[in-house]
Formats: sequence, structure tokens, C-alpha cells
Amino acid sequence: MRPTRPRAPVRFSRNGRFASALPGETLAQSLSRDGPRSLARSIRYHRPRGPFCGLGQCTGCLMTVNGVPNVRACQTVPQEGDDVRDQNAWPSVEHDLLALFDRLFPRHLDTLHGFRRPGFLVPAYQRVVRRLAGYGRLPPPYASPPLVAPRLEWKADVLVVGSGRTGSALAGKLARAAPRASVLLVDRRREGSPLPEDPPPNLRVHRGATLVFLPPPRAGLFQGLLSLESGGTVDVETPYVVLTPGAYDGSLVFSGNDRPQVFTGDGALALSPSGAAGPFRRVALVGTGARAQEIFDRLGSRVAYVISLFPLEPPERQAWEARGPRVLDARLLLRARGGHELKDLQLKDRRTGALERLTVDAVILATRRLPNVPLFFQAGAAMHWRSGGGAYYPVLSPNGATSVPGLYAAGSAVGYERSSASPGLEDRVVETLRCRLEGQEPPQWEAPVPGRVTEEGRNPLVPYYHEWLLAGARGKALLCPCEDVVVEELDEAVHEGFRGMEEIKRVTGAGTGLCQGRYCLPETLLLLSLFQGLPPQELGFITQRPPAWPTPVGGLAATLPGPSGSAWETGGSP
Repeated sequence: MRPTRPRAPVRFSRNGRFASALPGETLAQSLSRDGPRSLARSIRYHRPRGPFCGLGQCTGCLMTVNGVPNVRACQTVPQEGDDVRDQNAWPSVEHDLLALFDRLFPRHLDTLHGFRRPGFLVPAYQRVVRRLAGYGRLPPPYASPPLVAPRLEWKADVLVVGSGRTGSALAGKLARAAPRASVLLVDRRREGSPLPEDPPPNLRVHRGATLVFLPPPRAGLFQGLLSLESGGTVDVETPYVVLTPGAYDGSLVFSGNDRPQVFTGDGALALSPSGAAGPFRRVALVGTGARAQEIFDRLGSRVAYVISLFPLEPPERQAWEARGPRVLDARLLLRARGGHELKDLQLKDRRTGALERLTVDAVILATRRLPNVPLFFQAGAAMHWRSGGGAYYPVLSPNGATSVPGLYAAGSAVGYERSSASPGLEDRVVETLRCRLEGQEPPQWEAPVPGRVTEEGRNPLVPYYHEWLLAGARGKALLCPCEDVVVEELDEAVHEGFRGMEEIKRVTGAGTGLCQGRYCLPETLLLLSLFQGLPPQELGFITQRPPAWPTPVGGLAATLPGPSGSAWETGGSP
């Protein structure tokens, strides 16, 4: 048998200079491995930024590809001959003159009250502010695909959103349980959990599509808009929707938390695919739970320190020490120092007050998993705050139904863990929908869904942040990296009399960035509860407006004339 010839690297250019990527490697993986760690600059202070979340949710790796701005490098596999350019930087990411604003305003840049005097300079101020704001520049005409009408129309008996482990399994079970019903499984990602072998013919799968509820759902019919990655949009009608959007690794507030080489657990795994070292040599891993163990299994000896924000029990500490890294528990993260390259991480022992400095080239945050809930808010589902999880979760009935008729939920986004008890939430949703599709009365489960993982009680990060505030080491601690909102602005807004999440959002801009608050709002709620002396659930939440994921305006205007170019895995279009 002839040996398989390895595939040649993909050649592209970055700012006119030659670059290459291994086959299947994303831009973020390639550029983080071979070049400077920073890929972009932030929009207000022009601080160096690099990949952070690895999921395409944040703004740390936005680049311009073939004239199209705001392309997420962590989600983009370069093609031969691609022209990749930095954005939000002049003249370059490595040497950005606009970064002077970061030094001129060591606390924060007050765009609400500042830039008003002297009056004759206001027009010049406004031009500067406009230059600092926004993401990239409008694409040239050649970079915009032509608009072709009309839209496609798809119909399905059940729409399952999210093709992770839960969504794929649930869609497969439902298609088999109700063979006469059409089940459509969609996901914004091109990759997802594998489908069961020999999938039933009534199951259709489409990846690279994001969902918008238009108009708000009403009983008996959901009208949705799918924006296809391949171009255009599709109108979807269905009586039942199951949301399985999953969870993601949250952020943590400390000075310099936006520096390149500070990652979430998701970002670290995305940049170090199985068998690859990624951009890591000497890592500080923050967290000791299941997620931290998964990351350690991937990175191994490159993890020099394992840091816990809270005291560890002796058996857990000993188990980590037996694996090799130095274990530091009950620590405050004070400051990450560095520019384009991370230099060190400064800590404080919560028991003794001693200060420590660790020389590392990466910090990986794996402290907690947060639910992906924007679609629940946008659908109008009732939500409630769970202190143990430190986030809002949908209110569910025992069969997985939300407060919106016809809308169901399952998976890690709903705050219940998998359980050996039968039937679990996933099976309850399948059985309920099977009965409704076949005109039968579904079973009535009296017991609550087993396996609650977000127990009630005070979130441990509340006292942690209280100690961190008292430590007085804020510096530029980014609350909202998308909009460069620092903790100092939150404090000042409260002192000026602004109250609640919606007012704070409008004053500071926290939660208005491209991530739609996924990385700032959970921390804002916890810190705001300390500043105002109120529990987080009394602070409300911001209005979550569609779309849940950034959608090209051109995609909302028209669509391709047929399903060609779509990422169908089974069957054809519905």
C-alpha cells in the first residue's frame, strides 16, 4: 500500500507578508504559533489583544480577510492565497500609535463626561472618538457577495438548535421515536458532535447557520430566520423548538485580564488541538474542577502552576500535586503583566496576605462554566438567577418545557447535569414531543428533574471579588473587553446614582459589544451586587436583542437560489 502523501501547507499573506498554515489549521492557531501573540487591538484604548474564547464569541482575534472585516480568526480556516490584514491598528498591531490613549488615561477614558471643553475643540474630539470606536472598516464592493432573491423557506415538525453532544443525541432519538415527523438540527458551527450511525431519513442536519426568532414566538408556530454561513437566509416554520446551546468557560476580573495569552478553557483547547502543543510553554491553570482536569490532560507538563481561588481539601490538593504542577490555593489574581507577550502573573495569598509573582507565558481560566442563554431571553422565556451557578437559567417544567409554549430546552445551558436516573431531561423532552406529534397526551412527571448542579446559596465569587476590591489592585481591570469598559467605570456609575443592569449598560457600555455580554455581564452582576449591596437577582438584566450571533446585513437582505453550498450531512433540504 502506497503511503499517504502529507498535504501541503496553505499559503496566505498577513499584511503583505508571507504566512502559512497547516491543513485544517485556523488562522488563530497558525498566527499564534508562528508570529506575535497579539492579533488585534481593542477599540477604545488600542490595547494588544489575542485569541481568548476560541468559540468565535469575543473580539480578541478579529481580522480582515479578503476585504471583509471582523472575521474571527479562531473560526476561520485560511484558503490558498487569502489576504489577511490587521484592523483597529495604525500603522500595525505591533506598533499602534493610537495605543497612546492607553497611557494617557491610566484609569479610564471618560467618553460620557469628557471631551466637552474647550468648546471649539469638540469637533476634533468627536473625530478622535469616532476613530477609536467601531470594528474595522466597511468592506469594499468586491468583498460583498451579490444579493439574490427570494429567500428559501423550510418547514419542520421540530427544530433542534445546537449540535453538541446533547443536541445531536436528542435529535437522533426524536427522529427514531417519531419516524413520520421531520426533525431539523442546526448549529452555527461547522463542527459538532458526530451523529449516530445510520441516522434516520427524517433527520436533517445543517451546520453553519445561526437562528433569529422573528417575530417573537407565539403558541402553535415559531417563525425563525436562519442566516447561512454560505450566504443568504432561510425562513423556518415549526411548531416545536428545542434549544441545546450548551455552556462556555467564563471570564475573571483582574488587572490585565485582557492581555494576549490570557485564555478561557475553551480558548486554550481550541489553540491546542489534540496532539499539538499550541502557543503554550509555561502555563498557569486557574481552576481545579473537571474542566481544569480536561485542560491538564491536553497540555500535560506545560502546566507549571495550578491555581485555585478557594481553599482546597487535602485529598484534592494531593491529587493535583501528584500530577506534577505546583499547586497554589486560596489565591487572589491581582495582575497579569506584559504587552504583546505575557511576562508574569501576580497573586495574593488570601490567608496570609503574601504577594507572589509567577513567570508564565499563558494564563488559562477554567473556574466555571456559564450557560449560553441569549436565545432564551430573545424568545421571551422566563429566566431565574441561580446563585450557585452565578448566572441566569431558563425556568423549566419537569418535562423540559420553558414558559414559551412549544419551546423546550436541554443540555448544560439549563443548569441540570446528566443523571443515571430514568428518564433524564433529554428523554423527557423526546417523549413529550413524540406524544404531541402523534396526538397523544404526554406523561406527567411530578418529580423535578434530577441532578441539579447549580445549588442555591451565595456564589463563592462574591466574597472573592469583595477581597479583590479591598486589595486595591484594579489598574485597568477589564469588565467588558469588547468595549474596553473597566471596573472603575462601574464604580463611578454607581456613585453617580445609576442603578440596575439596564442603566449600567447604557452608561458604561458593558454588554453592548459583539459578545453580547457573555463574558462581562456575569461578572458585572456580581460586582454590581457588591457596589449596590443587593443580591444579583434584584439587579435585573439587560434587554437581549436579536440576533444572538453577529449576522451580516447582506445575509438578511436575500439568499442564494438553492441549497447548493450548504453543509447538509443527511438528506436534502427540508
